[in-house]
Amino acid sequence: MTQDELKQAVAKKAIEYVPAGTIVGVGTGSTANYFIDELAKIKHKIEGTVASSEASAERLRGHGIEVMDLNSVGNIEVYVDGADESTRHLHLVKGGGGALTREKIVAAASKTFVCIADESKLVGRLGAFPLPIEVIPMARSYVARQLVKLGGEPVLREGFTTDNGNVILDVHNLDIMDPVELETQLDHIVGTVTNGLFARRPADVLLLGTSKGVEVLE
Repeated sequence: MTQDELKQAVAKKAIEYVPAGTIVGVGTGSTANYFIDELAKIKHKIEGTVASSEASAERLRGHGIEVMDLNSVGNIEVYVDGADESTRHLHLVKGGGGALTREKIVAAASKTFVCIADESKLVGRLGAFPLPIEVIPMARSYVARQLVKLGGEPVLREGFTTDNGNVILDVHNLDIMDPVELETQLDHIVGTVTNGLFARRPADVLLLGTSKGVEVLE
């Protein structure tokens, strides 16, 4: 199976985790796009969605699916999104598409977080994929210096601005031994909006697309 076929397989599987009559949190990225396309097939069964990016909101509306403001809906029953890396502990690195802050907000507001990914995203230890950090523009250089002190090599994502009007530093060569501790440490750097570690609030379920079918990790 191709990588796209694996992504499509986990997107279809994720529909099983969507309760009828609820509001669904929807992530961002290529795998999440497959989920949006699958969600369109059952749009008459759900109340609406909350999107983690403008791009996902546009795709949802294109399918005729209502997109709601998180402030108007309260808690969300299920959130479905992809990942750039995942461990078997369901700790994730996210933000390759730059939507990490809104993704983290929607995940935090959701009862169940279902991560969908192909088998190439499963790793023994996080950190091979550069860790994205959303930063207030005026704090970019200061935050970068703090990241260097932690052993990382921050690189500004050139020509990119988040939906929140901020910049992204992609941090290479971080040794992520303790994702929960590092997530907290990074969030305490002044000028940081949030970072791409999803460890304090990890996924509840990982649907992993493999050549033998969809593996369910909980």
